[in-house]
Amino acid sequence: MTAVAVVVFVISYLLIATERVPKVAAALGGAAVVLAVGIVESTDAFYSHDTGIDWDVVFLLLGMMIIVGVLRQTGVFEYTAIWAAKRAGGSPIRVMILLVLITAAASALLDNVTTVLLIAPVTLLVCDRLGIKPVPFLIAEVLASNIGGAATLIGDPPNIIIGSRAGLTFNDFLVHMTPIVAIELAVFTLILPRLFRGSFDANPERVADVMTLNEREAIRDPRLLVKCGVVLVAVFTAFIGHSAIHIAPSVVALIGAGVLVVISKVERQDYLASVEWETLIFFAGLFIMVGALVKTGVIGDLARLAAEATGGNALIATMLILVVSALLSGVIDNIPYVATMSPLVADLTADISDPTKAHALWWALTIGADFGGNLTAVGASANVVMLGIAAREGAPISFWEFTRKGALVTIITIGVAAPYLWLRYFALA
Repeated sequence: MTAVAVVVFVISYLLIATERVPKVAAALGGAAVVLAVGIVESTDAFYSHDTGIDWDVVFLLLGMMIIVGVLRQTGVFEYTAIWAAKRAGGSPIRVMILLVLITAAASALLDNVTTVLLIAPVTLLVCDRLGIKPVPFLIAEVLASNIGGAATLIGDPPNIIIGSRAGLTFNDFLVHMTPIVAIELAVFTLILPRLFRGSFDANPERVADVMTLNEREAIRDPRLLVKCGVVLVAVFTAFIGHSAIHIAPSVVALIGAGVLVVISKVERQDYLASVEWETLIFFAGLFIMVGALVKTGVIGDLARLAAEATGGNALIATMLILVVSALLSGVIDNIPYVATMSPLVADLTADISDPTKAHALWWALTIGADFGGNLTAVGASANVVMLGIAAREGAPISFWEFTRKGALVTIITIGVAAPYLWLRYFALA
């Protein structure tokens, strides 16, 4: 059964990567096979926290997509697009940098998937206004969201798993992760002009037109905007305080969506138009295939081999966890990977007497899993969501177009993180 699970995953992954068939068909086909041959059963696929569909992710996405659908009716995305373009003086590179920084900051306060859902419509509008291709901007933003989301406990789902397993608080993440995220963002911003060279030729006439626009005129329904603002503040507050109120972000998003649909009285076809049904179905199939790898022990075996190869050396363990986590998180979803790897890291830290060096292993796992999400187009939930939005809006991003940029960014960010970990937790500790 183990061999079948691996073969099915590899074939499905290759089909997704080569785009020979639609990614939804590849994911559902792979899921159907592992279910049909009995590698996973219905209880594993639909009810198990370890091997099944992560319904928290699915319903968090659904709730936020509906909220975005209502918010779209207010004109606030047009307002933000015009505002950003004017503040950047119509310069495409300055627009990209501004949107990247906004995305990274928002991803630290919210989860990165929610941020992508909110920033993508703005990006598409500003690029349309300036007459430039949106694909480089969308890719840059999702890469920034995975970097920025690493800064806090709530910015990326793997952080919550690690924080719970290691007993790390919100403040621990701020102290240990925010500095490296700030460094990585500075480096990422510096390489943007070269990374997306040739993508910043705007139409001068379109730029001149944008500079004459009054962004306030873009707001079509001020009363609805106020209602959306109240609901969003409540939702975001609940996201930030979820550890205190003990309400999962997915539940918060669904409640927020339900309240907003009721009080806004927006037509059903309008708010459902923003729901990426294909993306949600793709996630379901992907979760089932990865669950088969978890159930058969493939992911656990890979993680255990990596852990055993350290030989008890804390520095070697830290660097190995960093690199392996980046590689595996770029290929499979980082949520089941972190869930599987966390107990092994806990065992390793138990044998390290120095608490500073022991904690370095946890931060290596966090950095590797979060930054590794940029490695491929399916490495992180935010990537899949962004590709779904881009395809629907007529600006499709191919697997390899994303992965060429993402792999380079992953190499650079992991390359910067390695000396940071060495200096902070070993050389200067």
